[in-house]
Amino acid sequence: VQLVESGGGLVQAGGSLRLSCTASGFTFDDYAIGWFRQAPGKEREGLSCISSENDVTYFQDSVKGRFTISSDQAKGTVHLQMNSLKPEDTAVYYCAAETDGAIYDTAQRYDYWGKGTQVTVGS
Repeated sequence: VQLVESGGGLVQAGGSLRLSCTASGFTFDDYAIGWFRQAPGKEREGLSCISSENDVTYFQDSVKGRFTISSDQAKGTVHLQMNSLKPEDTAVYYCAAETDGAIYDTAQRYDYWGKGTQVTVGS
């Protein structure tokens, strides 16, 4: 099982980035995919998850209305569109796979993780 994040980078406040999580080595349709982030000195926090049934949940009020999760099952890819970025969004962003296919907001429930992609938002 492999998850690879891409699309991170440096952007000014108010800008947008689109992160991608490409999965391989498992039946994509059976898993839930979550996005998490971890800022320096802070715990990893769940942002959003899309279930195997394409149900979507956003865990943080701070990203609701700004971030959108979507899935391209044919390509085995989950995207996180991030708009109106703020300096406090600066973090390493991770995607993770959960084998039950259900939505969980805690990192411990996820079985496989990517290595992360850095997002830096300048003020």
